[in-house]
Amino acid sequence: MVSLGTWFRYIAHKLEYSATISWKNYKRGQITDRELGDAVWKNLFQGKLTYLHWNKGAEMAPSIGDQGGTLLVRKLPAADPRRVFVGDVVVLKDPDNPDNYLVRRLAAVEGYEMLSTDEKDDPFVLEKDECWVLADNEALKPKEANDSRKFGPVSMTDIVGRVIYCLRTAVDHGPVQNSHFSMRKDSPVLEVELDVDEMAKNHKT
Repeated sequence: MVSLGTWFRYIAHKLEYSATISWKNYKRGQITDRELGDAVWKNLFQGKLTYLHWNKGAEMAPSIGDQGGTLLVRKLPAADPRRVFVGDVVVLKDPDNPDNYLVRRLAAVEGYEMLSTDEKDDPFVLEKDECWVLADNEALKPKEANDSRKFGPVSMTDIVGRVIYCLRTAVDHGPVQNSHFSMRKDSPVLEVELDVDEMAKNHKT
């Protein structure tokens, strides 16, 4: 049973998400000022803060199984240093194929100095809104891992969500290890919206 305090925190997260998304749509001209309030309430009462995403491949093992897994992803209204943190497992648009999505761990954000193990490569600093993402599987070579070591920095705006739970099999599932800040922020969302039976039903074998 979800506690009253958890429900209040969950509703606060939903309100923030709904207001941010509605305001972005208003600024883009997609809704009018009359529709703005209705959009906030519609998202608040009808929308969810998570969605299911199937991830395949061994790039994120052992966090996600070698054969992939069904992921519960928290939607992010905007990916910025106040909402996503180094250490988070994120879903982002594939730099080589915008129709595809990758799951990688956020390793560095704007202002970080990046140093290479290859002495021929000069160090550089990540610019505003840039980030560096890496695969978890240390057994893979950079090209196999298909992360920032291959395609370089990516825009924070390409991040669409944070992975908060992984179902590898019907009997092997659990929360994903993210940054301490994110795990605290996501705990009420996970407690309210996690449905393992639904994840298992949608799981691909």
